[in-house]
Amino acid sequence: MSDVEAAPGELLKTLRKAAAALTDAGIKFALTGGFAAYARGAAPSTHDVDFVLTEDEVEGALSALESVGMRRVEIPEAWLAKVHDDGRTVDLIFRPSGRAVDAALLARAEELNVEAVAMPVLTATDLTVLRLLAFDEKASDFGGYLPVSRALREQVDWPRVIAATADSPYAYAYLTLLHRLRVIEYGPPYEGSDG
Repeated sequence: MSDVEAAPGELLKTLRKAAAALTDAGIKFALTGGFAAYARGAAPSTHDVDFVLTEDEVEGALSALESVGMRRVEIPEAWLAKVHDDGRTVDLIFRPSGRAVDAALLARAEELNVEAVAMPVLTATDLTVLRLLAFDEKASDFGGYLPVSRALREQVDWPRVIAATADSPYAYAYLTLLHRLRVIEYGPPYEGSDG
């Protein structure tokens, strides 16, 4: 697989195909990542298609995607599974940032029409929490997510994001940046001040 990013139109075809296959198989899932942000008003993803689901749904999801011609990819990571659709990647994420996907996260997802296919899409708040928790010492380039935060800022419950990511120094730094850039009104609580 090359490092060249797929054209958004081709990824959208893969998104529609995968979501339809998962829905037809009765898999409980939600769209996450760049296409969830796109469904909520951000620019389309050019990288891959991401879904969250519980770990016990992964094998059924892989079978459903294989049944529509996608190919399972063996990977060493223990927090997601992957399939390829003619070179385009679909990630099935069941343990983002070391936290298991649970029924509550999936229950908060909202059904939206994404490219004419109805599917559950993570809320902007949950999407933001998951993204901020993914920042770490190896992946702390905030530049790629700034446009998404700007696009989704009115849909996000920022105090909830701040509380849910309080243990992450990288989330703290990102939220401070958003606050200082006046993207958000709320910033993390600062030591020795009233916020």
